Amino acid sequence: MSEERKVDKPQPGVFGGRAGGPAGSLGKPVEKAKNFKGTLFRLLSYLKPQRTKFITVFIFAILSTIFSIVGPKIMGKAITKIAEGFGAKMMALQMHQPIPSMDFTYIGQIVLILLGLYLVSAAFSYLQQYIMAGVAQKTVYNMRKEVDEKLSRLPLKFFDARTHGEILSRVTNDFDNISTTLQQSLTQLITSIVTILGVVVMMLSISPLLTVIVILTLPLYVLVTMNIAKHSQKYFATQQRSLGELNGHVEEMYTGHKIVKAFGREEESIKTFNSINAKLYTAGYKAQFISGIIMPLMRFVSNLGYVIVCVVGGVFAIQGTITIGDILAFIQYSRQFTMPIVQTANIANIIQSTVASAERVFELLDEAEELPDHADAKVIAFPKGEVKFENVDFSYKNDEPLIKNMNIDVKQGHTIAIVGPTGAGKTTLVNLLMRFYEIGAGKITVDGVDIRDIKRGALRNIFGMVLQDTWLFNGTIMENIAYGREGATEEEVMQATRAAHAHHFIKTLPEGYNTILNEEASNISQGQKQLITIARAILADPAILILDEATSSVDSRTEVYIQRAMTELMNGRTSFVIAHRLSTIRDAELILVMNKGSIIEMGNHNELLAQNGFYADLYNSQFTGANLNNEVG
Repeated sequence: MSEERKVDKPQPGVFGGRAGGPAGSLGKPVEKAKNFKGTLFRLLSYLKPQRTKFITVFIFAILSTIFSIVGPKIMGKAITKIAEGFGAKMMALQMHQPIPSMDFTYIGQIVLILLGLYLVSAAFSYLQQYIMAGVAQKTVYNMRKEVDEKLSRLPLKFFDARTHGEILSRVTNDFDNISTTLQQSLTQLITSIVTILGVVVMMLSISPLLTVIVILTLPLYVLVTMNIAKHSQKYFATQQRSLGELNGHVEEMYTGHKIVKAFGREEESIKTFNSINAKLYTAGYKAQFISGIIMPLMRFVSNLGYVIVCVVGGVFAIQGTITIGDILAFIQYSRQFTMPIVQTANIANIIQSTVASAERVFELLDEAEELPDHADAKVIAFPKGEVKFENVDFSYKNDEPLIKNMNIDVKQGHTIAIVGPTGAGKTTLVNLLMRFYEIGAGKITVDGVDIRDIKRGALRNIFGMVLQDTWLFNGTIMENIAYGREGATEEEVMQATRAAHAHHFIKTLPEGYNTILNEEASNISQGQKQLITIARAILADPAILILDEATSSVDSRTEVYIQRAMTELMNGRTSFVIAHRLSTIRDAELILVMNKGSIIEMGNHNELLAQNGFYADLYNSQFTGANLNNEVG
């Protein structure tokens, strides 16, 4: 399976906790950071530039919650006044006295106060969400910018050691998680905590005894959620593993459906799908069912407290120690008391997951960067293309040397072919030349200047690359070719395509040079892609050319066009050609035969054949079918 598709697979045990039933993230396993405290403080440090706005959000969230909490207590006064009015009316009827009028003025004032309170609360709530959205997006914008700049400074070995999916996940999924938490969860956490404290204060002001009764139900909430969460976590973990397995299987089967059909493996594929799907169904059903029990049980516990409050409150009302309005207000507060606790538990899980996401982002930001250019680094204004390797050693791992004591002297305009089996060090040679990796010992020079003394950008501008894996982006053909040189005109692009023998096929396309290539450039053939990349290299007009397997995946007729284009491209330039098809490099001035990181043979085509050594075996294995064990991988 390709690396790019791995990004979409859910990872076992990694959950954001935002979805999944009425209980939110309760009952679901949560990814935890290795250094929670340090990462949290580092994440909060990104809020410092906007601390004034953040403090404003904090204050507005508190005010919004306070105005909302005061409402039931004031409403209780209106209910008490109405109850007193009805009581007085009933008493007057029994005593055959004049019926007193209801104090609608007082009730009207209460209603207006309530309306004002809720309007002010809504206004503060709107303002804090509006400001927090800006704070969150600006913070994540700055972090994304920092990560993007960091990625451009990381060495190639960082990208070689990680899958594309892993890197993409850090700059997309992890940032989305951080953004959502900053925008929503932080204000929810503030609101929930203020609500809990405010409700407790209001309940105490009404009746300390009833408040104690409500608070005593809390251990029951904890007992319920902890027990159920413990049972549901293993099923959620199994569900995510099965989901990842199912996604992987479906992707493989659909991307490779022709192969599946060609080998008649449809039934086996369906059986595998059904088996994984059954596991997913079982785990998903149990996970959702068990976590779904949490809210009904919490409502049951809440109703127990509600019944006790009603009974005890009723007794107090009869005794005259508490008013009816206060009882109704207290019941509302007891209802409000439960939900913030559930939200706080959910948000605590979300914050843990978010800090884990932030930790992965910070790990990327802390990666070792490419060695910076020297202060007096040079720029070769008019490069000739002379290259020299002097006693070069290199290894990817300290205890596993790959290139040992390599010496090459390449003259201007020469074509140097590099051949050898897979893993011999051919592409590594090119990576060292362009300083994608730093050498362990020795020296590499271009026009007599050590490449470590040349500005990295200027060094890479000396080279042009045409690779086996063509890289074209989503855009027009004109834009893709013009990518080779900044500020190139349309006429210069067309001159390059004519030299690359690509002009004719481009003009036959419906939109010509304005044809938009899709993300994988699958709307043109492999050979056409290769011609476009050659045109791009011609437009760049490099002093040194690197051709890596440039004709290995096209048909013979297209290869003729590509060879013509390459002849035009290589004319007068120093060229390094990595090839498995030895027929393409017979005219090279020098052929380097590599094996296990060392140059074992060196010379032109005829000289190497005459030696009847490793190169001769490679050549014969391709053209006579002999000695296939030495065939290039």
